[in-house]
Amino acid sequence: MTITNEIQHLHQELPATTKLVAVSKFHPAEAILEAYAAGQRIFGESRVQELCEKRPILPQDIEWHFIGHLQTNKIKQIVSFVSLIHGVDSVKLLKEINKEGEKIGRVVPCLLQIFVAQEETKFGLSPDECRELAGLLKQYPFVQICGLMGMASLTDDQVQIRTEFSQLKDLFDELKSRMDSTAFKELSMGMSEDYPLAVECGSTMVRIGSRIFGHRQY
Repeated sequence: MTITNEIQHLHQELPATTKLVAVSKFHPAEAILEAYAAGQRIFGESRVQELCEKRPILPQDIEWHFIGHLQTNKIKQIVSFVSLIHGVDSVKLLKEINKEGEKIGRVVPCLLQIFVAQEETKFGLSPDECRELAGLLKQYPFVQICGLMGMASLTDDQVQIRTEFSQLKDLFDELKSRMDSTAFKELSMGMSEDYPLAVECGSTMVRIGSRIFGHRQY
């Protein structure tokens, strides 16, 4: 299957309520252009330097999502143009994004990253930390929280994956009912291995890389 075939297949397969984020990190501009020619417009990168190198040489209507662990000292490099930051995993990061957004007069769209997996390597807020933070958002007027993001455990146990996605969806629904913002509508969960389950559990945004581009060249 080519990149074009995979993009077309995913666009047909995914429901209209679920956006496809093509995870292009570690892949060259040529691969992104092929996906773009097939109709893909949202791309996900996880390294600030790589994103800043790719962006000027690619079509200007691409919607760039930052999907990696964002270091506070790198925020100012992407804050003016990034369409969505998927991984706000601490109050410290939220404060810094707000500060950089204020400097340039831009409200920055973000997702709160929730830790639901059974793995120590994943970043994220606990559900209780997320609830607490949701009550403080008025303090950060230059950040717009558009929803939640999370990753399930890397396991073949479908029951466990479904349970973790369902926990994330329950938290999303709970917070959405408390938020007075119509912007809070995105639930970013599901990757190449588990996106069908994520969609079943209510994902509005899947992050797919290896399925589209093949395995990464580091």
